[in-house]
Amino acid sequence: MKVSYRLTEEQELLAKTARRFLEERAGMDVVRELMMTDDAFDRDLWQAAAGLGWMSLAIPEQYGGSGYTFAELSVILEEQGRALFCGPFFASVVLAANAILEGGGEEQKAALLPGIASGDTIATLALAEHHQDLGPASISTSAKRDGDGWTLDGTKRYVLGAAVADLLVVAARTGDGTVGLFVVPTSADGVTIERTPTLDATRKQADVHLSGVRVEAGALLGGHVDAWAVVERVLALASAGIACEQVGVARRCLEMAADYAKTRFQFGRAIGSFQAVKHRLADDLVAVEHAHSTAYHAARTTADPEEFAIAAPLAKAVCSDAVTMVTGDNIQVHGGIGFTWEHDAHLYFKRAKSTALLFGTARHHRTRLAEVLDL
Repeated sequence: MKVSYRLTEEQELLAKTARRFLEERAGMDVVRELMMTDDAFDRDLWQAAAGLGWMSLAIPEQYGGSGYTFAELSVILEEQGRALFCGPFFASVVLAANAILEGGGEEQKAALLPGIASGDTIATLALAEHHQDLGPASISTSAKRDGDGWTLDGTKRYVLGAAVADLLVVAARTGDGTVGLFVVPTSADGVTIERTPTLDATRKQADVHLSGVRVEAGALLGGHVDAWAVVERVLALASAGIACEQVGVARRCLEMAADYAKTRFQFGRAIGSFQAVKHRLADDLVAVEHAHSTAYHAARTTADPEEFAIAAPLAKAVCSDAVTMVTGDNIQVHGGIGFTWEHDAHLYFKRAKSTALLFGTARHHRTRLAEVLDL
């Protein structure tokens, strides 16, 4: 499958508009202010982003969306990574919306997706538990038949944006041992959300406790209980999406380091003229461009299951390594000031470390890639 990594005119306009909006409305002063709050969330900023069509971008038109593809969504994700955007965009638009799109029936999609597309409804995916792996065996949250509905019990961990979400898409094990996806309002009786400390304060997480939570039969996405294939698809999309975000983080840090190397003088010359610094930045440039290629390839092959099965884990592995290296080098190039709370370098480094762990480490995805390629 031939893939072009050059943005179309429409995608370039989308990127420019997004960058201008983020610089004007969500600059680093806003990021620092929001990260000190409980939820790192500004409702007015969220609605302004919704007004630009961000939430509706990759949702089909028949469900209230704009009908674009994951390629256009990847442009927004890269710009958000560059700006360390605070808010549950990834949770609602990449995770929950795709879980509903991939697993829901027509009536469920028509009922749930328009609210996500407009930004009026914030949703998230509640998947991980106490196990480190992301396989079906890791799901112990139970869903038991209760008349014409279901009762859910269990705890979900590391749930992105749960504290501000209206809806949860919960993976739970049913009586026959298979995994189903259930749509649960966060206001339902028995749902308790416990905010948890995170390394990256710009992206909040929470534990979700489900104790005797009763939902109607229609809460089960697709009306069936064998949803693990849907979960794997959503995780692959999440891996591709987070890779695009990582490219934005890494590219911004490379720019920061290069700019500083041109203006910081030692021994009468810019530090960028020293061989050790030049070589470090050159390696970072190669890493960023490599990450860019793998991320864009993944984002543009989502409609080709065979190719995407290779592209998604490859992108997540390559981009995780790249963003970790480049953000760390950015701190090193800045020297002492790069280690201080006042400098932005540490915020990017923390975003890099957290995204490198989300949805599996680089090692996990290389193992996944080897399995797909039957190596």
